Amino acid sequence: MFSVLLLLLAWCAAGTACARLCLAAVRAATAVVTSAEASGSGGREREPGGELTLHEAAFLSGGPTRVVDLTLVSMARGRRLLLAHTGWVTVVDPEPEDEWERSVLGAIGPQGQSRLAPVRRAAAAADAVRGLADRLVGAGLAVPDGGGGRTTVAEAARQVRVAAAAVVALGLVALLMPEDGGAEDWLVALWFALPLLLALGCLAITRVEAHPYARWASPAGQRLLAAAVAAEGVDRELALVAVRGTRALEEPGLRAAFTHR
Repeated sequence: MFSVLLLLLAWCAAGTACARLCLAAVRAATAVVTSAEASGSGGREREPGGELTLHEAAFLSGGPTRVVDLTLVSMARGRRLLLAHTGWVTVVDPEPEDEWERSVLGAIGPQGQSRLAPVRRAAAAADAVRGLADRLVGAGLAVPDGGGGRTTVAEAARQVRVAAAAVVALGLVALLMPEDGGAEDWLVALWFALPLLLALGCLAITRVEAHPYARWASPAGQRLLAAAVAAEGVDRELALVAVRGTRALEEPGLRAAFTHR
């Protein structure tokens, strides 16, 4: 029967996607555990647990670029930089107050003015951001290798969702085809329900065990992020930028500077 061929395709799609998701979840968990063990034996600077700094929260939420965005917003609010809505950044005060501002000023260059996009790229690759990443990975709060393991989990989960949709489509095609072997509709539907249940079950387990599919933060880092905005003595707007990005900015001009193309 042609329905059997469609059923085989459904099983292949669901089985392959679920296997990739399981492997991705195992790799991500292994990477985090290995990082935490290395931290315990290697004496990293950043200790696991405790409250996050704003730059640490920014990295765990959005990676290197988020750290740079936080620094740019902080400098703009302190009148040390001018962020134009046209996407240009101009230095007002060339004296950096910390390593983050030094990275941003170095990315802008000696001319004191530049487009914002190349500044963000250059500052995100600076030594200060790489050092922060190493400390967070060593403390078990960030995922090693730029978040690759967790990204794979997210991508694999999307593949399983696509496979589930494909199983449904193949099942409908099989039901709408003229009967070629005398199989009842309910039996054909039951055949295709099995790979669909496999895909949905795998997604449900992954959602419980690994959701949200954070790109940068490990499970321990995600737990600390929940309290980052509510911490006492923290500038709330900067905390929102660190956790949610520049879309959390209340000033339209600053938002326009980051969204200008």
